[in-house]
Amino acid sequence: MSDLELAKEYFGQDKYASQQTGIEILAAEAGYAKCSLKIDDSHKNALGHVMGGVYFTMADYAFAIASNFKQPPTVTQTSQIVYLSAPKGEILYAETEKIRAGKKTCFYKIMITDDTGADIAYVTTTGFVVG
Repeated sequence: MSDLELAKEYFGQDKYASQQTGIEILAAEAGYAKCSLKIDDSHKNALGHVMGGVYFTMADYAFAIASNFKQPPTVTQTSQIVYLSAPKGEILYAETEKIRAGKKTCFYKIMITDDTGADIAYVTTTGFVVG
């Protein structure tokens, strides 16, 4: 079984991100992950825009994959999101990479983009290693 298949099997158990929200894992390795989401009406607010929580969920899921795949269990300690623009396309991407890892904490950056290449949101997350 490939690393991507292993990640999809394990992190697919996160029912909110994978089943309820519809986020798909595109790539997974220790310290890196990329996910996608096809935007539909269930992701939109009363103004017809994608809810901010959708972007945050994508970032948190990508962080969870990157920080836990083939690594000690890690949870989010702090996270900050900056909304840059509304998406122009129909598909969102969350790509995360590890910036630094210590014995008990780690730091990741997550970029949310769309299929037109527009930067949608920037997220930084500090993780706490619990395992």
